[in-house]
Amino acid sequence: MKKENKVNDSKVSKINVLSLLGAEDVDRILDILKKYKEGKASLEKRIVENEQWFKLRHWDAKGKGDGEQYASAWLFNSIANKHADAMDNFPEVCCLPREQSDKKAARILSQILPVIFERNGFEKIYSDAWWYKLKAGTAVYGAFWNPLKSNGLGDIEIKQVDLLNLFWEPGIKDIQKSKNIFHVELVDNDTLVSLYPSLSGRLGASGIEISKYVFDDSVDTSQKTAVIDRYYKVIRDGRELVHYCKICNGELLYASENDPEYAERGFYDHGRYPFVFDTLFVEEGTPCGFGYIDIMKDAQFQIDVLNNALTRNAALATTPRYFINSSGAVNEEEFADWSNNFVHVSGSNLGEDSIREIRVSGLPQVYMAILNSKIDELKETSGNRDFSQGGVSSGVTAASAIAALQEAGSKLTRDMVKGGYRAFSELNSLAVELIRQFYDEPRFFRILSENGGEEFISYDNHSIRVKPQQELFGVELASRKPIFDIKVSAQKASPFSKISQNELALQLYNNGIFNPEMRSQALAAVSMMDFEGKDAVIARISEGVTAV
Repeated sequence: MKKENKVNDSKVSKINVLSLLGAEDVDRILDILKKYKEGKASLEKRIVENEQWFKLRHWDAKGKGDGEQYASAWLFNSIANKHADAMDNFPEVCCLPREQSDKKAARILSQILPVIFERNGFEKIYSDAWWYKLKAGTAVYGAFWNPLKSNGLGDIEIKQVDLLNLFWEPGIKDIQKSKNIFHVELVDNDTLVSLYPSLSGRLGASGIEISKYVFDDSVDTSQKTAVIDRYYKVIRDGRELVHYCKICNGELLYASENDPEYAERGFYDHGRYPFVFDTLFVEEGTPCGFGYIDIMKDAQFQIDVLNNALTRNAALATTPRYFINSSGAVNEEEFADWSNNFVHVSGSNLGEDSIREIRVSGLPQVYMAILNSKIDELKETSGNRDFSQGGVSSGVTAASAIAALQEAGSKLTRDMVKGGYRAFSELNSLAVELIRQFYDEPRFFRILSENGGEEFISYDNHSIRVKPQQELFGVELASRKPIFDIKVSAQKASPFSKISQNELALQLYNNGIFNPEMRSQALAAVSMMDFEGKDAVIARISEGVTAV
């Protein structure tokens, strides 16, 4: 027992020798945050403006001009179709081992990772992130360890992060190269006081203003205070560590460098920031990109200008107006009342100059052609052409031709979705590392067995921990860390993809692929083919070979 206390005392003394964050460091940290915030001011302005475009409120930003202005939904329709494409290709994950001895661990991880993400409501997170990505150009996911989840046992927490609340070093492209990352969020004062009683009576303006969207509701933030989470990297003994501290109203609430448990190892063992950026269209010198609204809003604005002009012209042309001579003899009130069958005229002379209709000239067809060309421009630049939505172009009626056009047009969707898969793969990689670090106690999961039934398993991180490989006189000379490759594929979410996959299975069966007598030819044929689930088909055919 004395020996253990001695070790703990030495740990604390070593922490003090390294560095301890204190109150004197808070001002320096806040100055860094303010510089980072200034560096992304134009990005925040663009994100807020794009949200107005998405809500068809862009006339508020542009200025309404003369009369009421109307907005058409061509841009919104394109965004909605892109989002539908993303949700039709909802991802699923598979862990692949790099060593033979890790096959069982990889198989179990492939089963429990979807359960962990489902418990976090990832389908909604994924949907919200795609809306954000299409509008702002970049979605951000966060993979954190929440010690309060699972009744205090702790568990992984997956979130979508608003870019308005996130700040990084200006000029870097890889978010992992930033010296610091700040996440700022407004939290209710009552909640803060319940978690940190020392803040009682000390909450107020924090000096950090977060950009806000233009809300329809009246949002009161007077009883909220900004809480700053800072993640930063330091070098210790040749290793790059990620540390974490929490600041509120100028007071340091927590610092992992001051915590004996994390001071030497870092807050997260994986040594990475817990944020994953999913970028749509890449920009240089920034981890963020631009989205479809940025490339469509000029065409949408021109469409709305022409639409409003044509609509006003049609309204004027269909609403009769008249010149009336002030010295004329027509009773104007009776003339304006179309339910009145008789209009009285004073005197005996009703000339043509007494009243004359104001004629409005119709706009030439060239303006309608310009409007249609602008609509086509928006469709082309967004890749949202008619056949992509199931519509039929003129002259194309054959089902095979329509399918071919849809397949050719879906290459933009496939490219867009693959970018999301890369981010999803990185997010799962972070989740695996959190399991490796924190799953010391077993958790219970309900999974689907190979035959489709339910199976209940208990899992901890024993099988994926860093394992000592060689010891000499009780000293560890080498260690091995199980590494897994993350493979992401699309769930068969859309009816079309399910039907095509089922038809392929029937075709393989009807052609005798699964006939044991044709196994050699079947393996040769399938090995030259390319389709989803090819490895499983080869494995099934190979099982037949082994069985025989």
